[in-house]
Amino acid sequence: MIDDIGHGLGRLSRPAALAIVAVTYLAAAAAGLAVAAATPGHALARTLAGDVAATLVVFAASMAVNNASLYDPYWSVAPPVIVAAWLLLGPDGSGPRRALVMALVAIWAVRLTANWATGWSGLSHEDWRYRMLRDTRGRWPWWLVNLGGIQLMPTLIVYIGLLPAWPAVTGERGLGVLDALAVAVTAGAIAIETVADLQLRRFSADPAHRGLVADVGLWRRSRHPNYLGEIGFWCGLYLFGLAAAPSWWWTVVGPLAMVGLFTAVSVPMMDRRSLDRRPGYAEYLRTTPALLPLPRRST
Repeated sequence: MIDDIGHGLGRLSRPAALAIVAVTYLAAAAAGLAVAAATPGHALARTLAGDVAATLVVFAASMAVNNASLYDPYWSVAPPVIVAAWLLLGPDGSGPRRALVMALVAIWAVRLTANWATGWSGLSHEDWRYRMLRDTRGRWPWWLVNLGGIQLMPTLIVYIGLLPAWPAVTGERGLGVLDALAVAVTAGAIAIETVADLQLRRFSADPAHRGLVADVGLWRRSRHPNYLGEIGFWCGLYLFGLAAAPSWWWTVVGPLAMVGLFTAVSVPMMDRRSLDRRPGYAEYLRTTPALLPLPRRST
């Protein structure tokens, strides 16, 4: 039941709740490593098997505590583990591109995970989108919606988004101009996400802004600058992969999948929710681009 989010564990202190999350993810990592080690074949297939196994552990824990948001940090926790595994499982060698990609993925992951942890109040809190899915799932059993729509689907999209990192961390090709562009795009995307999150948190912390639209800073030029930064991060990884191995051009499916996810799912959902909650959002939606900071339309 929605009223029993956390199955009684919602009364735990925030540090205790975070400890449960940490134990869950350690168990998920152990399961993922064990399955990857036991899976034959190419490193990409082995890490995919481990990724799915780890997701199933988090899913089981989310069902046990009746809170799908237990999966939320997986989006940012899994990628650095997978890229590190590729460094170990791929061809031996070293190079500046490997170090650059690993460092940027780690910075992105730490920042995004910290942003989640800062805003997460405990096991009584479940993302509003998951609560909406609980209400609108019809005859679909909740466990199936949780497993397929909330957990496995994002896990697979993130894995597809990471595919360009494989040639980037295993290839031997030297650095070039495209790598410089990749660094600029990836680092710039992380900076955009960071600034956008800080601006939104600062705006929302002021009680005088309750119910108002955050029409400030980056949010004045884009309705979803945090999503723009996230898309940019995955585009930057693709540029690294393309620089390392042009024959892996087809991994453009990664950033394309991210563009599809954010433009077709995340942006419309957030816009609909804001229209219901903020009286001035209709005008903001009409005058402000969804992602790209194009000139605002006249009122």
